[in-house]
Amino acid sequence: MKVTVELDCTPEEARRLIGLPDVAKLNESYVQEMSKFLQGANSVEQLQNFTKIIAPMGEAGLKMFSSFLTGAMGAASGGGKSSTSTKKKSD
Repeated sequence: MKVTVELDCTPEEARRLIGLPDVAKLNESYVQEMSKFLQGANSVEQLQNFTKIIAPMGEAGLKMFSSFLTGAMGAASGGGKSSTSTKKKSD
């Protein structure tokens, strides 16, 4: 037996239908506080320290993201040389 139900509703209506809480005010408050903090940051070091605190996987995640950005910038500037070389084995 196969039953198909199609609901035509907005995301807000769907959220209410399945009983999820309304987090719009919380999100608004969070965005305002983050904006205030970022506007008040006086140096790159402050931003880096803050990023270390909130970054997934802590400092390891930050290093991975940093290496990703470095690689992406290198590729975009035409310096897409890989630091590792692959060699074919000849038999």
